[in-house]
Amino acid sequence: MQAPRWYARFNRRFTNRVVRLWAGWSPAMLVLEHVGRRSGKAYRTPLNMLPIEGGVAILVGYGPDTDWLQNVVVAGGARVRHYGKIFEVGNPRFMSKPEAVPQVQGHWQKIFSIWPFDNAVLLTRVD
Repeated sequence: MQAPRWYARFNRRFTNRVVRLWAGWSPAMLVLEHVGRRSGKAYRTPLNMLPIEGGVAILVGYGPDTDWLQNVVVAGGARVRHYGKIFEVGNPRFMSKPEAVPQVQGHWQKIFSIWPFDNAVLLTRVD
């Protein structure tokens, strides 16, 4: 399932501001710190994630044209805030959820497989 674009705009403008307050401390969320590919502006986007070996899998709810995803692909990476720690990630790999599920660790794999998203991006920790 891919969420409609109007929902993405609503989240960017309203919901993300509130969710950013706790997303960096939640077990299944992170704050992705990335730079706009055209503007050069710094962004902090709260996203659903699950751990993979050596990195994170981020659910892509709005499709491959999502701004944060395009920014990360162009830059080749970003910074992640998770459990209050900040680390660099790179090597973005966009893939379908069935391709990504085997990468997810432990009990998170079952949770990941039932979330209603079609795609994910895998990011490798680089620091």
